[in-house]
Amino acid sequence: MTWIQDNWTVIFPLGWSHAVLAGVPLVIGLILAIPLGWAARRWRRAYPVIVSTSGLLYTIPSLALFILMPLILGTQILDPVNVVAAMTVYTVALLVRTVADGLGSVPDHVQQAATAMGYGGLRRFLVVELPLAIPVIIAGLRVAAVSNVSIVSVASLIGVSQLGDLLVDGFNRNIPGELLLGIAACLALALVFDVVITAVGRALTPWTRTARA
Repeated sequence: MTWIQDNWTVIFPLGWSHAVLAGVPLVIGLILAIPLGWAARRWRRAYPVIVSTSGLLYTIPSLALFILMPLILGTQILDPVNVVAAMTVYTVALLVRTVADGLGSVPDHVQQAATAMGYGGLRRFLVVELPLAIPVIIAGLRVAAVSNVSIVSVASLIGVSQLGDLLVDGFNRNIPGELLLGIAACLALALVFDVVITAVGRALTPWTRTARA
């Protein structure tokens, strides 16, 4: 506990770095996953290929992917961009199936009604199908957020600073207080992500609150 009292302020810069490394890939990954999920739903024969291929990306060990990224991107090993890129890969791997299933949950009669009203393919997707798929996508995004917060900690092993530093240093120096602070901070950050994503989901789907009322 003495270590926590003397060093608790270090959590803020490390926490901010962790939030950026875990949060930015969520946004980029979602942007990439939406057209891929749409393609998987639009062309049924492509569904198993797109979903299976993207899902396999998640099986790549995180440390190996962090190390490979400088070779792929031409960056330095300590460049945070490597972590952002790797976490984007994991986010896409988790969200492609979610987006495809979310779009698949939109009732056929709703799509047919939109078409009958003169909505073209792109407009129907943006105005009708995607909004109705938001609850499913938000659920997947919450899972991806927690996963990202957890995996980003591994980047401390290659020298990219964030909350994982507390875990690695606390273990190597046998400082229980530092370990506990690192664990608690990661849990708190994951909770913040979850609350924010849930709030955004509710703001984007006001009709669900009306239906419950």
